[in-house]
Amino acid sequence: MNELRDEFLSRELHEECGIFGIYNNSDAASLSYYGLHALQHRGQEAAGIAACDTGGEINCYKGKGLLAEVFNNEIIATLPGRHAIGHVRYSTADANQIENVQPIMVRSHTASFAVAHNGQIVNAPELRHELEKRGSIFQGVSDSELLAHMIQVEEGSFEECIVKACRRFEGAFAFVILTNKAIYAVRDKNGLRPVSIAKLPEGGYCVSSETCAYDIVAGEYVRDLKAGEIVKIDDEGIHSYQYTDDTQYKMCAMEYIYFARPDSTIDGINVHTARRLSGRALAKREDTEADIVIGVPDSSTSAAIGFAEEIGLPYEIGLIKNRYVGRTFIQPTQKQRERGVRMKLSAVSSIVKGKRVFMIDDSIVRGTTSKRIVQLLKEAGATEVHVRICSAPLISPCFYGVDTSTYDELISARLTHDELCEFIGADSLRFMEVDEMGESFGTKNLCTACFDGQYCTKLFSYGEILESEKNK
Repeated sequence: MNELRDEFLSRELHEECGIFGIYNNSDAASLSYYGLHALQHRGQEAAGIAACDTGGEINCYKGKGLLAEVFNNEIIATLPGRHAIGHVRYSTADANQIENVQPIMVRSHTASFAVAHNGQIVNAPELRHELEKRGSIFQGVSDSELLAHMIQVEEGSFEECIVKACRRFEGAFAFVILTNKAIYAVRDKNGLRPVSIAKLPEGGYCVSSETCAYDIVAGEYVRDLKAGEIVKIDDEGIHSYQYTDDTQYKMCAMEYIYFARPDSTIDGINVHTARRLSGRALAKREDTEADIVIGVPDSSTSAAIGFAEEIGLPYEIGLIKNRYVGRTFIQPTQKQRERGVRMKLSAVSSIVKGKRVFMIDDSIVRGTTSKRIVQLLKEAGATEVHVRICSAPLISPCFYGVDTSTYDELISARLTHDELCEFIGADSLRFMEVDEMGESFGTKNLCTACFDGQYCTKLFSYGEILESEKNK
């Protein structure tokens, strides 16, 4: 329990991972590279691809860094075959070892396969302890490795082993599994993580975390996986298995708010449209006067456009993002972090100088980035900065793959609204309501646990730690 507590207390805000798979295409590894490139926003710390032919050996290559840093033409050429799966990863600092880079390979007397995963299994610690007592040896801490071990200890056909393993899991997950006979895609029973299928022009199929990846490989979207569904793709086509009928649809609200690319469609809802409508909803009850609307690039751009449309003010590009700067939160000192923000974002003085500005952003986690952006705008000459957030305040940690922080680090969980406004230096601050988010996105099938503390699964050991942190 102490190790689990330490893991919980070290959690930070991170993005999702991205999974992609191709079945029956002569350029499977190459197409997987391009598909993963479209998913690069979901993970920048590591990448990997596994490939094979029907009946052949599975080859895998993976490494730390961006996709283009890990792969080149020579490496892609070492991954022959018509079938492939790939993964881009974003992890906590303690989990960024090469052992956790995916896909995870299994070579055994029963079967050889590769597996990649997006999300988080909340009963993973309990299952790992159970498997270790039975003799399993883990190399890393990824949930993909846990699935691989669970498949190995179950009895029956490969499909039956996947079904039995998935029935033991609680939480959020989308898996893609490669054997030398088929590709399997799996979605959790709560529908928390997105995964869908597309058809390729040559007759093969692909699966992806987001539909934006299909454009680059000329894939034609077929459908999203259902909650609790396992899809098998082989030479005979698509086969569907329901590993449980105890299902619900609780898509992670942060997919629409922040994580997904605006050109993706998730469970029938276009992300750009969802964000634009959230901006319009936020503007409907606005009573503050201002001159222009700007968005914090990139995830807030769509919402800012909708806000400007509804309120009748010009939408301006008041902040410019430098796309060649790495992440700034890992810098060791406060001064370096502040310099990193200035490298990553620049205020356009000619746009904001002398103006009262509505600054639209998707969320506030710790408040430090918002504070620096408000400061940038005021240093550039903005006379007023009114911050509008197109989500509710983040008040609870997430255990479903969005690595938000502890209560202490979630600034909205420890400061009042007025205290937070003062902390970030804004002239005013307003969030959306939880109900408003679902209404603007056009669905009530959302997981909003990080906004209201209403978790849609049992939390197991994490729940005990959560209660102890809450009662501090």
